[in-house]
Parts: sequence; structure tokens; C-alpha cells
Amino acid sequence: MADWTDLIGPLLGTAGSVYASNQASNATTNAANQAAQAAQFRPVGVTTRFGKSGFNYDPTTGQLIGAGYQVAPDVAALREGLLGMASTGLGQAQQIQGIQPNINEQARGLFNLGAQYVGQNPQQVAQNYLAQQQQLLAPGREQQMAQLYNQQQQQGRMGLATGATSEGYTQNSPGLQATNPTIAAAMNARAQQDAQLAANAQTFGNQQVQFGQGLMTGGLNLAGQGFGLQTQALAPYSQYMQGATGIENQAANALTQGSALGSAITAGSTNAANIQNQAAQQAAALQMQRNNAVVGGLTDPISQLISGLSGGTSNYQQVVNPYFQTIGYSNP
Repeated sequence: MADWTDLIGPLLGTAGSVYASNQASNATTNAANQAAQAAQFRPVGVTTRFGKSGFNYDPTTGQLIGAGYQVAPDVAALREGLLGMASTGLGQAQQIQGIQPNINEQARGLFNLGAQYVGQNPQQVAQNYLAQQQQLLAPGREQQMAQLYNQQQQQGRMGLATGATSEGYTQNSPGLQATNPTIAAAMNARAQQDAQLAANAQTFGNQQVQFGQGLMTGGLNLAGQGFGLQTQALAPYSQYMQGATGIENQAANALTQGSALGSAITAGSTNAANIQNQAAQQAAALQMQRNNAVVGGLTDPISQLISGLSGGTSNYQQVVNPYFQTIGYSNP
């Protein structure tokens, strides 16, 4: 039997190095798997006065598959009460909305009436006003003049006339005629009254346009107030809904807090796993370098082993196989 001690020693050392390399590779894979598992999002269940959060995980993969929250019973009762009041408030707002078409119709009537006033010519309105006022005064004036003539006749002053002139207001124009002082005073008063009516007529014409503008503005304001009334009627509904939503958000805050805590925990676990994975990879790389160095030095001993196997493969197997079986590898 040949002496294999010098030749088998390096070979067995190589096998041990390969085994150690495989162990390092497995450790690296495990570290990577642990890092991936640690990186999974794991929220934390949180319970507050308003509610509590809950999360469901897949029993096989451990991944998050569902999330939710539960409102505290008394808080839920408050929420439902506000929602009931909101429903009533919405009904009231709908009733106010139902009368808006009638408001719009009345507002349209005011607007159209104002448009008719605005469409009139102020000069024509003034002439119409003056004619109307003179028509109203005409019967009284006739009665006044008749009484005045009768009075002058009875007093014997009907033929009295004064104030005549020989010269007129322009050259070669006839002079002023003599008149009865009482009758002249009455006619002058009438002329002064007509002048005042003419001035009032112009003012009245302008006022008619302004009055029409006011009617149109009033129509627009009426319609706007109708819509404003709807807004006011909707305010209770909006406030009740806001209150119910605030309660619901307080309950949902447990879910938000649990997710935030889970994110913070996941970030820390991920960093730790990454550090572990990097360390395992560095160890595996160093082990691989060592193995390559050992295998590189086997060229000459392996040649000697092959050349010295003149006694057959049985001697080789008797020496090598037990070692491979010990480290868990079968003879190649």
C-alpha cells in the first residue's frame, strides 16, 4: 500500500475549504432572506379613545393583506346622531331650494318692469308729465278766470287797463298793450306755474329712468337673496356633516398612527438587516478568496496523486470517501 499522506492532506484541506465556502454562501443567502423579510411593512395595532386599528396578514407569506379600524361604540353613536341631524338639515335645504323657481319668476317680473321704465326717452317722459299736469290744472284754471272776470264785471273794473307803452322792446316795434292789473296778475301767476311744471317735468323724466334701474336691481337682488337663503339653509347640514367627519377622522387616526409606527419599525429593521447582509456578503467574499488561493496551489499535488494511483482506485476511495462522508459530500 502506497503512502498517501503527503498527497491526500492538501486534497482534504481543499474539500474543507469548499465546504466552508458553501456554508458561507448559505449564510449569505439566509441573511438576504432575513433582510427581505425585515423590509416587509408591519404596521402596529393602536387603540385610542375614539377607536382602534387592525391588520390582517397572509398566514403563508406573512404579507399584509388587509387593514381597517373600529370606532368606539359611544363615539359611533355620536357620529350616527350627527348624521341623522345632517339628513334633517338636508331636507330643510331642499325645501328652500323648491321655492327658488317662484322667487326667480317674481324677480324676472321686477326686472322686466324696470326695463320698460329705462327704455323710455326722458324728454318724452317730461313732455308727457307736463301735459298731464296741465290737463289736471285746466278745469280749475277755467273756473278761476271765470270767477275773476265776473268779479271785475260786478265791480265795474272790467274796462280798466293800465301799463300801456308807446315803445316796444326793439326799435320800431309796437309798444306794450294796456291790461287789467288783476287779470294780468292771474295770467302771470299761471305762466309762472307752467314754468315750474316744466322744470319738474325734466326732473321727473330723469327720476323715471332711475326708478326703472331700481326695479331691475331689485329683481336681481331678489333672485340673489333666494340663492343666499339656500346657502343659509344648507349651513346646518354642512356643520353636522363636518362634525360627523371629524369624529370619523379621530377614529381613523388609530389606523394612521399604526401605519406610521409600522413604517418607523420597518425602516429600522430594514437598516439592521441590510447591515447584517452586507457583513455576510463581505465574509463570503473573503472566504471565496481564501478558497481560490487554496485551490490554486493544488495543481502539483493533484498531479502527484494521479501519477501515484498505480495501486488502483480502491486505495484512494478507502482514504478519501470517509472524509467526504463526514463533511456531508459524496465522492465526485
